[in-house]
Amino acid sequence: MASVTTIRSKGQITIPRPIRQALGVEEGDLVEFDVTPDGTVTLRGMKMVPADQAWFWTPEWQAGEREADADIAAGRTEYFDSDEAFLAALDGDTE
Repeated sequence: MASVTTIRSKGQITIPRPIRQALGVEEGDLVEFDVTPDGTVTLRGMKMVPADQAWFWTPEWQAGEREADADIAAGRTEYFDSDEAFLAALDGDTE
């Protein structure tokens, strides 16, 4: 997809709607520009994540989320009738 826009005073541009949609950005979001040595520019949409929630978006945590989703989809889950039964299962006491 290619698009053309005009640079205004102070270097401002309007990113056309189809490009914003492709980037998944909306008003208030950040964008990142990456310039390679050959002059190619890549524009990447960025979403702000509160610092106290950044752990959730680490590659390791996201891998665990995908694993949990796969387990749920495959029916590899357990249901417990009480907190006590759940804690007993964690302790390995399944009597």
